[in-house]
Amino acid sequence: PPPPPPPPGAPPPPPGAPPIFGAPPPPIPSSFNSMSTMRSKSIPQPSHPLKSFNWAKLGENMVNGTIWTDIDDLRAFKILDLKDIEKMFSAYQRQQDLLTNQSFKQKETGSMDDIYVSTRKVKELSVIDGRRAQNCVILLSKLKMTNEEIKRAILEMDEREELAKDMLEQLLKFIPEKSDIDLLEEHRHELERMARADRFLFEMSRIDHYQQRLQALFFKKKFAERLAETKPKVEAILNASVEVVRSKRLTQVLEVVLAFGNFMNKGQRGNAYGFKVSSLNKIADTKSSIDRSITMLHYLIMIFEKNYTDTLLIQEDLRSVPEAAKVNLSELEKEVHSIKSGLKALEAELHYQQSRTRERGDKFVAVISDFITVAGFSFSELEDQLSEAKEKFGKSLKHFGEEEGRMQPDEFFGIFDTFLQSFSEARQDLDNMQRRKDEEERRARMEAMLKEQRERERRAKKGGASEEVGGEFDDLVSALRSGEVFDKDLNKFKRNRKRSVNQLGENGGRERAVTKVNY
Repeated sequence: PPPPPPPPGAPPPPPGAPPIFGAPPPPIPSSFNSMSTMRSKSIPQPSHPLKSFNWAKLGENMVNGTIWTDIDDLRAFKILDLKDIEKMFSAYQRQQDLLTNQSFKQKETGSMDDIYVSTRKVKELSVIDGRRAQNCVILLSKLKMTNEEIKRAILEMDEREELAKDMLEQLLKFIPEKSDIDLLEEHRHELERMARADRFLFEMSRIDHYQQRLQALFFKKKFAERLAETKPKVEAILNASVEVVRSKRLTQVLEVVLAFGNFMNKGQRGNAYGFKVSSLNKIADTKSSIDRSITMLHYLIMIFEKNYTDTLLIQEDLRSVPEAAKVNLSELEKEVHSIKSGLKALEAELHYQQSRTRERGDKFVAVISDFITVAGFSFSELEDQLSEAKEKFGKSLKHFGEEEGRMQPDEFFGIFDTFLQSFSEARQDLDNMQRRKDEEERRARMEAMLKEQRERERRAKKGGASEEVGGEFDDLVSALRSGEVFDKDLNKFKRNRKRSVNQLGENGGRERAVTKVNY
């Protein structure tokens, strides 16, 4: 049966919007009016719809002087089995695979017709690209909603929260294309026979401005999340720009480094009035000539510990610097611009929807009007904060003698972040060095005490003196082996030992074997 007339035209879309589905085609350019004078081709027509071949066609006026002038497809039609092609590439898909590897080979006793008769099942109409259709069906199976339910959710702007953000993002990948719509329109009278993906795309194409609605819904659902990700980055730049300027501890560090550098660098390299902040991360490159494990940074920290103890708390002044060092300002500005563009597109679509007659259940205007009011206010705050952050960052660059515009926040604050990490690691190095030194001193004292006890033991040959000295010596050896001596004060250890010996004497005293230690 002939196809029904096209659907009634809709109001024109706003500037920049794609043409409305079902709108009349544009007028044919005058250059095409001469087509009637061009050679017409007598191409055989299939008896039923076939799958589409998505090629890029060349017009007759573009083939002159090319290989195509020597090619005549009408000769090929005389050889091709057109009936077999119709069967192989029919738009009517069977619900089970038509062919296996073996079925492509004609059997000696049969024909291709035998294969189709034996595999005949309920037919489905599919004109959509196979891979795309398959992916679409997978998505729809995850959604677990009928086409009617999806349509209702989109018209209601997902009032019932049935469409998750990730599902909306996937649906945006299956917007009906013009070629899809044209093919589907040709077979709209066979709606019941359409495959799952084809029917879904056909029914979604009937929603006025389906793509714009879906994009608006996705933008609305993602807005709060995008704002929550963007705002801390803006705040990090703003706060860090203020912190590096106001920090008195950072100023003290720079003052000591400048004095140190001028003292070390004689001649032209010295007599400096300042230095680039990037020089901070070169301090650790200069090593002591006495102890190679000690760098200039270690030595500066020793100076701070002795004379500027408050400076050691510099990290408390620069709490926002580590986060600011991660922010790429260009990417940040691009994201803010993208949000702004999304809001403008939303406003344009709202104006379009307000100008047309809405169908029952369509809540786009009400929902988006309220959203734009709230979102616009939140975005204005973000935009103002970004402008302030850029201004403060520019001032911080100037404050440290850096040329504005030549350094981005991630590079500038990255210098301070690296310095703070090196500063912290150097302090830890010094603590570890001091701990090892203390342990070595304690061990030396303990060894001296053991030596003294050994001498006393040798002199004490008789009586209780030998027992007392021997017992004390045993305890010292035991404490040395267990490491207990490094955790206790030696004098206290002696007092405890003496007290235990006295108690032993009061109780009558029991003999105790003397441990022999071989040296």
